[in-house]
Amino acid sequence: MQPAPVEVVNASGRSRYVLTCEHASNWIPPEYDRLGLPETELSRHIAWDIGAAWMARRLSERLDAPLVLAGASRLLIDLNRPPGSPGSIPERSEDTAIPGNADLDPAERIRREDRWFHPFQKAVTGLLDQRKPSDPPTVVLGIHSFTPVYMGHRRPWFAGVLYRHSQDFGSWLVSRLGGESAGIARNQPYQIEDDSDFTVPIHGEARGLDAVLIEVRQDLISTEAAANGWGDRLAAALLG
Repeated sequence: MQPAPVEVVNASGRSRYVLTCEHASNWIPPEYDRLGLPETELSRHIAWDIGAAWMARRLSERLDAPLVLAGASRLLIDLNRPPGSPGSIPERSEDTAIPGNADLDPAERIRREDRWFHPFQKAVTGLLDQRKPSDPPTVVLGIHSFTPVYMGHRRPWFAGVLYRHSQDFGSWLVSRLGGESAGIARNQPYQIEDDSDFTVPIHGEARGLDAVLIEVRQDLISTEAAANGWGDRLAAALLG
């Protein structure tokens, strides 16, 4: 049985937070023949955010927050990249060529957008649209994980809070998690940009809402128990 393109958890949750997990799954439909990759590549970060779905589910439960999770691999189409951008359907991820994404015709690009990208964004939009203005207002949190080593460069942080317009909220969350002395980085391992991000610019900033991405290093959440522990830690910080 094929997974749904998008899963919505706790849609009626009463928290001020709305959670997204754009890279929750490494599933690829059989007709795509693993995009020409060996099975071992699909267990790596290039295919999904390891541990992020466990952590997001725990956080949703602890906060009583709605959560939207992707049902397929980011290699088919990245749900946190603008359609048509270089990272949307990558021909190369890190140092790995993706044969099944090479020289795609426009019809296949549109097919993937219709099958996975638009249903996910519609689910997020629907949750945000049905929320009435409140005090405090809704905050959008994208839940992600990052690889400890990227292109040969070691990433020393335990976690990062990525933000652009939401400087007050982002700085507050970094502090609540213990700050830089506790291994919590500001805008690392990358920065929010219009051509490489979708959730924060579109679902957050365009609505005038605070929006940040939370990135936790994958080796710290590679088991369900460890991911639940980080979910608890994030919940404690966000509820403070």
